[in-house]
Amino acid sequence: MEIQTAVSADIPQLCLLLDNLFSQESEFKPDSELQALGLAAIIEGDGIGDILVAKQSGQIIGMVNLLYTVSTALGSRVAILEDMVIAPQHRGLGVGSVLLKNAIDFAKQKGCKRITLLTDNDNEAAHRFYEQHGFMESSMLAYRLFLDF
Repeated sequence: MEIQTAVSADIPQLCLLLDNLFSQESEFKPDSELQALGLAAIIEGDGIGDILVAKQSGQIIGMVNLLYTVSTALGSRVAILEDMVIAPQHRGLGVGSVLLKNAIDFAKQKGCKRITLLTDNDNEAAHRFYEQHGFMESSMLAYRLFLDF
């Protein structure tokens, strides 16, 4: 298995992974067209973020997005970890741990002082996974306002 930064040609495989993720999340639903737009914006955008992929035999078996912003509290760049997903047949084999460790190291190299992520409130397996890798539950509460055009 190798970890690489995603390129535009990876978008179709990434959309398949996101289909898996969004079918199990309560707030989102799969939409390959919108997913491809978002992925392209990250991959092709200047400084927006990076997508790391785990590949095995040329196939993408996992992905994680790091999106960048600046924290005024820390006075530095921080990352938002989004869309971490491993292909169902590769779960429980350590792929997620390797990918997450690489994402943490990558964020440090990019000068990030913090990584924030969201999980579904009832996804206890994800909570345990992230806690095993040093993440702590925050006292902050996420609020969303969807802006429909």
